Amino acid sequence: MVCAARASYRFPTPEPKEIAERKPMAGLLTILIDGLTYASWLFIVALGLTLVFGVLKILNIAHGSFYALGAYAAASFVGWTASMKWAPELSLVAMLLAAVAVAAIVAPLTERGLMRFFYGRDEVLLVLVTYAMFLIMEDVTKLVWGANPYYVSQPYSLFGNIDIGVQTYVGYDFALVALAIIVGLVVWWGLNRTRSGKIVLAVIHSAEIAASMGVNVSRVYMGAFSVGIFLAALGGAFTAPMISVQPGVSVGVIIVSFAVVIIGGLGSIEGAAVGALIVGLARSFAVHLAPVTELFSVYVVMAIVLMFRPEGLFQRIQARKI
Repeated sequence: MVCAARASYRFPTPEPKEIAERKPMAGLLTILIDGLTYASWLFIVALGLTLVFGVLKILNIAHGSFYALGAYAAASFVGWTASMKWAPELSLVAMLLAAVAVAAIVAPLTERGLMRFFYGRDEVLLVLVTYAMFLIMEDVTKLVWGANPYYVSQPYSLFGNIDIGVQTYVGYDFALVALAIIVGLVVWWGLNRTRSGKIVLAVIHSAEIAASMGVNVSRVYMGAFSVGIFLAALGGAFTAPMISVQPGVSVGVIIVSFAVVIIGGLGSIEGAAVGALIVGLARSFAVHLAPVTELFSVYVVMAIVLMFRPEGLFQRIQARKI
């Protein structure tokens, strides 16, 4: 009798109207979470780009290559930890160390070996120099890692899945959002609440006056360039588990990164955050509602912003030089 009673019981099923009401809300939540996830790693990369421009006044076309180097280095480091049968949680440390290694090796070679000879030169020349550096590093990555794609799947499953409503999301995506928030706060605190940050801000406002006050401007340039490379490599390292790391991955990144800093305003941390959110949500809405307009949507948003704010949303007012 007990078995028969249990077999005859059925859980109440939602009415068709209730299901229909849930679907639009679940779809909107998915779009928002996807946009926030995309904006998180994009903010980390764009933050390095806007920092380099704010200090060195350089539009670094090679910034996407630093992202790719971070992704490739993370793939190699994580693969090595897996071959050594280390704990899966250490793959996160391996990705962080990969970004540090890229910055420690590449920053001195590029800044001291190349960029410092072109400071103060024409902006067009600097763009051409960084574009040449971008082409060189694209070939270097092919020589070192080859043309076959790399997959870093182990870290992506570390945080499990998270159920929100009727949808299931990967926990790693939310961890990436948390990382972006931490990175943004650390950079803001470092620039506005530390002595070194005050020196960097002084160089941003006027390198000549800072030098006359005894500031080693060359060292500040080196430090800012290193941090910019680290942020690009960090974005690439922690995005590697979500993508296929292969040649050409840097091209799309540099395009959307420039869109972010142009929308937010060159040299602004707040602008990078808002610009990344705008680009991430615009792309997410396009992917879910009209996939053929994915890349086009970013340019539309950028054009609309520039129509009303030609210098970006958070561009600082600069004193006119006489």
